[in-house]
Amino acid sequence: MPGPSPGLCRALLGLWAALGLGFLGLSAVAQEPFWADLQPRVALVERGGSLWLNCSTNCPRPERGGLETSLRRNGTQRGLRWLARQLVDIREPETQPVCFFRCARRTLQARGLIRTFQRPDRVELVPLPAWQPVGENFTLSCRVPGAGPRGSLTLTLLRGAQELIRRSFAGEPPRARGAVLTATVLARREDHGANFSCRAELDLRPHGLGLFENSSAPRELRTFALSPDRPRLAAPRLLEVGSERPVSCALDELFPASEAWVYLALGDQRLSPDITFEGDALMATATATASAEQEGASQLVCNVTLGGESRETRENVTIYSFPAPVLTLSEPTIPEGKVVTVTCSAGARVLVTLDGIPAVVPGQPTQLQLNATEDDDRRSFFCDATLEVDGETLSKNKSAELRVLYAPRLDDSDCPRSWTWPEGPEQTLRCEARGNPAPSVHCARPDSGAVLALGLLGPVTRALAGTYRCTAANVQGQAVKDVTLTVEYAPALDIVGCPEHITWLEGTEVSLSCVAHGVPPPSVSCVRSGEARVLEGLLHVVREHAGTYRCEATNARGSAAKNVAVTVEYGPSFEELSCPSNWTWVEGSEQLFSCEVDGKPEPSVECIGSEGTSEGMLLPLVPPDPSPRVPRISSGLVPGIYVCNATNRHGSVVKTVAVSTESPPQMDESTCPSHQTWLEGTEAAALACAARGRPSPQVRCSREGVPRPQRLRVSREDAGTYRCLATNTHGTDARTVTVGVEYRPVVAELAASPPGGVRPGGNFTLTCRAEAWPPAQISWRAPPGAPNIGLSSNNSTLSVAGAMGSHGGEYECAATNAHGRHARRITVRVAGPWLWVAVGGAAGGAALLAAGAGLAFYVQSTACKKGEYNVQEAESSGEAVCLNGAGGGAGGSTAAAEGGTEAAGTAEAQAGGEVFAIQLTSA
Repeated sequence: MPGPSPGLCRALLGLWAALGLGFLGLSAVAQEPFWADLQPRVALVERGGSLWLNCSTNCPRPERGGLETSLRRNGTQRGLRWLARQLVDIREPETQPVCFFRCARRTLQARGLIRTFQRPDRVELVPLPAWQPVGENFTLSCRVPGAGPRGSLTLTLLRGAQELIRRSFAGEPPRARGAVLTATVLARREDHGANFSCRAELDLRPHGLGLFENSSAPRELRTFALSPDRPRLAAPRLLEVGSERPVSCALDELFPASEAWVYLALGDQRLSPDITFEGDALMATATATASAEQEGASQLVCNVTLGGESRETRENVTIYSFPAPVLTLSEPTIPEGKVVTVTCSAGARVLVTLDGIPAVVPGQPTQLQLNATEDDDRRSFFCDATLEVDGETLSKNKSAELRVLYAPRLDDSDCPRSWTWPEGPEQTLRCEARGNPAPSVHCARPDSGAVLALGLLGPVTRALAGTYRCTAANVQGQAVKDVTLTVEYAPALDIVGCPEHITWLEGTEVSLSCVAHGVPPPSVSCVRSGEARVLEGLLHVVREHAGTYRCEATNARGSAAKNVAVTVEYGPSFEELSCPSNWTWVEGSEQLFSCEVDGKPEPSVECIGSEGTSEGMLLPLVPPDPSPRVPRISSGLVPGIYVCNATNRHGSVVKTVAVSTESPPQMDESTCPSHQTWLEGTEAAALACAARGRPSPQVRCSREGVPRPQRLRVSREDAGTYRCLATNTHGTDARTVTVGVEYRPVVAELAASPPGGVRPGGNFTLTCRAEAWPPAQISWRAPPGAPNIGLSSNNSTLSVAGAMGSHGGEYECAATNAHGRHARRITVRVAGPWLWVAVGGAAGGAALLAAGAGLAFYVQSTACKKGEYNVQEAESSGEAVCLNGAGGGAGGSTAAAEGGTEAAGTAEAQAGGEVFAIQLTSA
């Protein structure tokens, strides 16, 4: 039903507003319940930030008002009973603004509190010492200037991520700013390289703000520990000019060893050491080289520095000069029979000895003379020199070799007259001659001139066998010798003397023999595999002679064996098991006829129809050797009598085969439809399924999932999926059948909404739900003359908007399908008017208007405090909205569903009233 008109709403609102303002003015003069309010009362602002303050009063006509503060202002907005001001660049730690209004010769005040906070933007950790000794204390100091309020500040000193000390400054005065935290820490070895830092936390979450955090830049601490002991220096006591000697310097118990600095020097010469570390130990090694200018006493210095502290060690070194002795031969190379002179000499203060014979006094040379012979060739002479330095005797020596020239010699030990070698392994053919210069040796056959390669590693072959003449020559002369070479080798059975495959024909006479080659000549014997008797003489060939024989040749160098495969060939023959006289072919199996024939070589087989429909047709056979392209029977095979002929080079044979055909089960849509329909309530029957095949298949059908119970009549529960299986001796065939059960329609539900009835102008809906298969068609019958009736797409819902008296009456819903029709009825009644408005007396109306004005004032002031409305514009505009609340109960109507011709009941509900409200609109 439509609500009251907009004109009526505006009139009522004006009346309420006028009466309300009058009542408020009288009440204000009599009771003076006035106050001033400042929002926000307490505020926390970041230093340098800005804030809006809202100063308001409930005085209807304040004389004047304002906001007192020492802070800078940026803008002001003003209304009749309120004042808003923006404060900017707020830097004072704490200030108290005052809001005031003058009302009825009284001053109304509200005092606020504004505090500032500053984030910990600067967090400073005092620098740490460059090096800190382990086991001593050092100081950590953290400064956070300006951050505050200090009472909300917490400082934490950290070693890496580990908290060392944490201090909260809670309880400090609100105006206090900045903080300092100091701690004393004991330096440890594990603190070396550790990062120390300071974290500041300003927690303003209790004041409705967040947690502000900042950390200082990390500072690395370097700790050290240095042993009080001096470094250990290892160096030679004596050092020869021009020589190189290793020196080393070691020190334990220093940390960190890798940070230590090492200085190593020989006199004024600084060395370049290689430094290695092992745990807390250090080892520096270098090579010291002395010069002639340093000859005499000198010092080797090692200094280790760590963390500004040093440890040093010094050692004395004597530097001396000792030249090597000189050994000379009058002629280093001399012919046999001539005289040679050997001399040994050295520098001053050096005593020399030649082959054990010393000089008379130090500083003088010594000599030796001899007549050169073959035995003196490559003789070594030794010259020894000794020198005493700083109480220690030093020695050096020199050697020289004499070469004596003589003619070649061919000895039997170095060049034997007879050689016997086995064939195969690599050998070095040697015929060596003595002589100086070293003679050249040449060995060749006198008959063919073939040369024997001497001194080279190579395989020994049969071609090397024979007699060679060897000649050795150099500038002093030559020597000649005859040498005989014999090459022995194991027996060999080649394909010419002993073939790998031999073919015999059944019924003939043959013998098995093999010829072998080898040095010394080998003996040959042949035995059949698995037997011990040696095969000798002539054999009358039978099939049992076929097989593998092993022939073995033996001599002093080894043996050789060879397998000889003997094949016995014969004509073809049929066997019933391998080629049956009767064969049944199964349709669709692509099976081929298997007819195996005995014979060597393997006979070729062909089967051809001899009579009836099969005459002249070829019967497909299984090939003797499987291959990718096996012939298949692509279409039906013609049964009948076939003649099979087997042939090889030794003859032929024939056989008659009778062929018959059978087939596996087969079902399709024509013999077993995949979708079948039953009608509920009819006599239960079996599925209509049959199968083709030979022999005739047996068909069984069963329901998938839950088994179908035995019943006399068809039920809806019989619907589902069934599996039918056809079986005979050649296989099975399965088919899935879907059974649907159809049934007559029934109107299961007919309901009205709303259920309690319908009022004039209201809406109602009738819903009809039917159960049927196939799905039912829904139709309606309405009271005569009922207009504006709407139906859903499937006719299941009937809707009426704006009900009238003509819509009352009986409605019928009918459901229809191919198996029948069913209907139900329902009666709908439309009740009388529902809207009523009562206007009371003047006193009652005034009270209602006063309550409405009070509610409007409450909504207004609450919205102002929350910042949801612009109070100034709302007051000046006087705009309001009248809301039709559709408040009371719905108009009454009753509806009852029925099946067949059952009677319907009625009911009626009272009409409700209307509710009005005033809402201020946002600016």
